[in-house]
Amino acid sequence: MESTSQDTKNKDASGCSSCGDKSCSAKNPQKGESEKDFQDRQKLQSRLCRIQRKIVVLSGKGGVGKSTVAVNLAMALVMEGKKVGLLDVDIHGPSVPTMLGIELQGVQGDGENLLPVNVKGLKVMSAGFFLQKQDDAIIWRGPMKMIAIKQFLKDVAWGDLDYLIIDSPPGTGDEPLSVCQLIGHLDGAVVVTTPQKVSAVDVRKSVTFCRQLNVPVLGIVENMSGFVCPKCGEVTHIFSSGGGRNIASSMNVPFLGSIPIDPQIAMACDSGQSFVSAFVTSPTATIMREIVPAIEFPRPAGHTAQKAV
Repeated sequence: MESTSQDTKNKDASGCSSCGDKSCSAKNPQKGESEKDFQDRQKLQSRLCRIQRKIVVLSGKGGVGKSTVAVNLAMALVMEGKKVGLLDVDIHGPSVPTMLGIELQGVQGDGENLLPVNVKGLKVMSAGFFLQKQDDAIIWRGPMKMIAIKQFLKDVAWGDLDYLIIDSPPGTGDEPLSVCQLIGHLDGAVVVTTPQKVSAVDVRKSVTFCRQLNVPVLGIVENMSGFVCPKCGEVTHIFSSGGGRNIASSMNVPFLGSIPIDPQIAMACDSGQSFVSAFVTSPTATIMREIVPAIEFPRPAGHTAQKAV
């Protein structure tokens, strides 16, 4: 697991100064904009222009396994040969480093850029890398979180990516709003829920959030949908079922699939491995990989996003 130095020495040769798109809003200063703000905006835009698709993973409720879904979707894309970055913007509870076994990895730089940590071809950046001790708490208000997220997007040497998957904390507050405002155009959102009504009620708010900010909802993932017996493989629905499908149906968005509670997922997370790569032949890993075509751009020939019925 090494910090990525690739692409950081070329000074963004494809950046704003050499871009031929004269209609780009970052080409010229805005009225009343300081030189520093203009340069920051250009640098941010030059980073984003090298990322083909930006997808945020959201949930209106905590504890639904959103980070698990984000990590495994990102790694599944890597396994398909895509260039992928994973940005963890959960400032107060960054769990991505632990799930990938890189929680003790510090942030490195080359003097001008922050370098993402490379895990089996996946480029990762998280607030967790900035903690001196894992027990440290980040106690920030909204403006500080906005500054940090802007730095993750502007100063990290992401290079050329097919996808940037953004793992957002639960709710519809500072972090997801900052992501939407800074990126300007997100290509879509994957919304994660669990089957119970108490989760589904809050998760519906995430769909509304996306619509109000003109972010396409790629679909709903229902996590913890039944328990997979580690001995016989039988799935038992220990919670009520169908909450995710019901949200998708009532809000007219695609339903991407149901992921059961699988002890191997917890085993992978605790050991710092992505589940889809550590347990490739698992039926649950197959379910996770089957979600990927619904978020791919361009969509595979003949693929139609599943509508909930």
